[in-house]
Amino acid sequence: MPRLTDQLLLMAEHLGDQTGFVDLGSGGRLTFERWAQGGADVAAGLARLGVVPGERVALHLPLEDPIRWVVAYAGIHMAGAVAVPLNPRLVGPELTALLGHAEVSVALTGGPGASVLLGVAPSLPTLRHVIVGGEPVAARAGAATVLRWEEAVAPGAPFPTSVPADEDDIADIVYTSGTTGRPKGVVVRHANSSLIPNGLPAWNGSGWLTSSPLFTFAGITAVYNPMKLGMVALYLPRFDAKAWIEAVERERPSMVFLVPAMAELLLADPGFATADLSSIGLAAVGSAPLAPDTWRRLQARMPAAAVSNAYGMTEAGPAFTVLPKEEAERRVGSVGRPLPPAEFFVVGKGGERLAAGEVGELVIRLPGRPREYYRDPEATAAVWHEDGLHTGDLARLDDDGYVYIVGRTKEVIIRGGNNVYAGDVEAVLYEHPAVAEATVAGVPHPVLGEDVAAWVVAAPDAIIDPVGLRDWSAERLAPHKVPRHITVVASLPRNATGKVVRTQLPPAAEPLPRLSDRPERA
Repeated sequence: MPRLTDQLLLMAEHLGDQTGFVDLGSGGRLTFERWAQGGADVAAGLARLGVVPGERVALHLPLEDPIRWVVAYAGIHMAGAVAVPLNPRLVGPELTALLGHAEVSVALTGGPGASVLLGVAPSLPTLRHVIVGGEPVAARAGAATVLRWEEAVAPGAPFPTSVPADEDDIADIVYTSGTTGRPKGVVVRHANSSLIPNGLPAWNGSGWLTSSPLFTFAGITAVYNPMKLGMVALYLPRFDAKAWIEAVERERPSMVFLVPAMAELLLADPGFATADLSSIGLAAVGSAPLAPDTWRRLQARMPAAAVSNAYGMTEAGPAFTVLPKEEAERRVGSVGRPLPPAEFFVVGKGGERLAAGEVGELVIRLPGRPREYYRDPEATAAVWHEDGLHTGDLARLDDDGYVYIVGRTKEVIIRGGNNVYAGDVEAVLYEHPAVAEATVAGVPHPVLGEDVAAWVVAAPDAIIDPVGLRDWSAERLAPHKVPRHITVVASLPRNATGKVVRTQLPPAAEPLPRLSDRPERA
């Protein structure tokens, strides 16, 4: 089984002067030859630092530097190492937990997040080297040697061919949960990274436009899949409705990927009503369910395109659904049918398969070795059963096998396409000395889909200041996880077993003002 980067090397050999990746933020462009050469330089640099196949290398680069990100991602795989993509906005405790759990030996960082990583480096015994893109840095961070990017790479290195990859070798560890308790890193192997096999495509040069962060499942998907289809990856580092519209009119992409929050922002922008969207043939909306009214409004603005709310998840690997345009109008609310060879079905509480129309837990089965959680056999066993991957999502199937997501069995808040696990936020709130009890749930948000709300009970003789608690949480949680609604209550409604009954919680308090010192984004 070839490495992920064998696709890039194939493109460099046959279509080397074609543009493969465009950073729509800076205007920077990568030809396939430059992309492959840059990856080879990174691979040679890692080898010179003693990185051997199977070692974990963290990618902690800023969102505004996507060209360096995709080059480094290629280089890690060329060296036979395992890429560990991380959110550059994680705060110290979160970053420490993930780097430590993955036992990272080298970290590539830059931008504002570099100081956070360098600050936690002394507490990470496996970290030998930190490579920083951009600004000058100190020579050491604890036991780790600190190098600038220019010092670490080896310019002009030959494209490596001596580090083969077996189909069971790990390519990536993608973290999907927070950092309190046991982190969950999904193991992505070269064999189950994509349904689209490596191969030389018929080159058409049309664009695949996305703005999903590269450290996410959706973002990583947009690195190699476009080139497999003969397309150029067009990447907008930070979503902005005006910038997105300008990019579509200038670059003329044939495919765009959005999350529902982006769709809502586009529909609210005055320029969207008159924008030239005629180049778009497919508008895929993923990461969360799309409201039927939003789908109708999007489809009306792109009548020639197929607007499809697809379903997938990192744990499911390349298994996902597609809703054909001709079915979208009569199956409003569906996320489509699974692409073969994946099988989707619904089970009841006893594990029995349910008939069409019945609501139960969605299970996904895909031939071959399933994914798993890295260094977490208990969590793996709780999700991957003999019959397939138990998603935790409530769904029903119609008579033709089309899937409708109706809710979640897991306590997950999807804020702007980002998964926020209630337990992670609750654990942080419980650390505050004024908080005796806390529960967290999602509340509706007109743009982001859901927002994070907390209900808290004060400790004896303590007074909770919601703004102060929010600011305290912001020091310990990534921005998208910080509660925006904090309601102080006398007690939490619980059932006989002591579990909080979220349906009996009082209405959430009004949203707190935005953090003045940490600008937000969806």
